[in-house]
Amino acid sequence: MLYDYKAVSVEGRMQYGRLDAINLVDLEMRLKRMDLDLVTGNPVQQRSLFGKRAIPRPELINFCFHLEQLSQAGVPILEGLTDLRDSTEHPRFREVIAGLIENIEGGQTLSEAMEAQSDVFSQVFVNLIRAGEATGRLPEVLASLTESLKWEDELASHTKKLLMYPSFVATVVIAATVFLMIYMVPQLKSFVKNMGQTLPPQTKALFFVSDLLVAWWPLLIILPILGIVALQLVLQSNPLARVRFDGIKLGLPVVGGILKKIILSRFANTFAMLYSSGIPVLESIRTTQHIVGNRVVRQALQRVEQSIREGRNVAAAFHDVGLFPPLVVRMLRVGENTGALDKALLNVSYFYNRDVKESVGKAQTMIEPLLTLIMGALLGWIMLSVIGPIYDVISRLKT
Repeated sequence: MLYDYKAVSVEGRMQYGRLDAINLVDLEMRLKRMDLDLVTGNPVQQRSLFGKRAIPRPELINFCFHLEQLSQAGVPILEGLTDLRDSTEHPRFREVIAGLIENIEGGQTLSEAMEAQSDVFSQVFVNLIRAGEATGRLPEVLASLTESLKWEDELASHTKKLLMYPSFVATVVIAATVFLMIYMVPQLKSFVKNMGQTLPPQTKALFFVSDLLVAWWPLLIILPILGIVALQLVLQSNPLARVRFDGIKLGLPVVGGILKKIILSRFANTFAMLYSSGIPVLESIRTTQHIVGNRVVRQALQRVEQSIREGRNVAAAFHDVGLFPPLVVRMLRVGENTGALDKALLNVSYFYNRDVKESVGKAQTMIEPLLTLIMGALLGWIMLSVIGPIYDVISRLKT
């Protein structure tokens, strides 16, 4: 449980903060080890709308990098964590590191202490640290985690790049269309009708849409919100709906293919890191099922695990579920036959990393002109619908 505490330091200064503890007695003992005397401690009752506060990825990257450097230099884990706690500026992460120190001083290993902080350190993270402790290769594992977190950060950046520009342009298009339909078109409507012309079909359609938006514009705001809330409620209460929704996302044109490549890239990178750290194939696949973030892909990986458990080799199991393209399956088969599956997995990871970057670049070049074309078509429709009748009147006056 997370506590808000007020404590007094050895120098007599009052300090405030938050700390994870089992109860008030545990909180007092933890503060004692930090040379602080507890004054008051209250459990934090309020929860964020989006759950617990996440630790920013750059903080985790710095944590892994500095801990790896300290381990390489022969500094004991406790001393390294103490240095990191004192140098970390992020308040929440400082509390997390302080909790790690307390648990290790209580007799736990680093992986066990991290497992108790499951909201910060994922199961993949914990398993890798446990493997590093068991094999004596903790610095190498921390270095792999640093590179993996950097890769995830870069992948997130590519994903944002893919979504930000289309979202921005789509917002501008919708805002401009709504403004024209609600403000500009009604002003032109009376002028065009007073000309006494028979209105063409595109002008009638424009005025109909404009009247609809003017009369029912609150629904434009309410309906999307209600739709999103209803979708979330259905997805939370119906497992089958969640699976189908994830399948729909993978089937979307352009975006669906890129999303699948991003998911498989994350899987391949994590699988390669787990296996190369000495974790068995089955355990590695089971662990990666929780990080793919898509239930369709997770079910496919569960079938892969079951096939391998029944005696199929890795390449054949992946081929049977149709999860990876033939080139990747061939790489896995060669890796198995040569006894270098870890290198094959790293090649798979590299293959998807490059493919994701190229796919994002191609998608951007496709989306930009498409959105420009849509915006031009909307504006052209409005201009043609309004200017057409005016042009007809001017033509008749000339004759």
